[in-house]
Amino acid sequence: MVYLNFTDLSEETQNRLLENSKEDVKRKFGDSIRKYVNKNHICFETMIEEEAMRNLYSYTYVFNP
Repeated sequence: MVYLNFTDLSEETQNRLLENSKEDVKRKFGDSIRKYVNKNHICFETMIEEEAMRNLYSYTYVFNP
């Protein structure tokens, strides 16, 4: 669960969420993504960025007033 202050959805907060998501993706799927990008000659960081964006939708958000 991700707890957010409803009044603080600034760009900084959004970037922090994306960075957290990137770390989650690297931890969970890093090895398989590395194999995929090496096989298909794709940029690892680009792939992580795309997967992190998708991963944000899997979070449960709780907004504090």
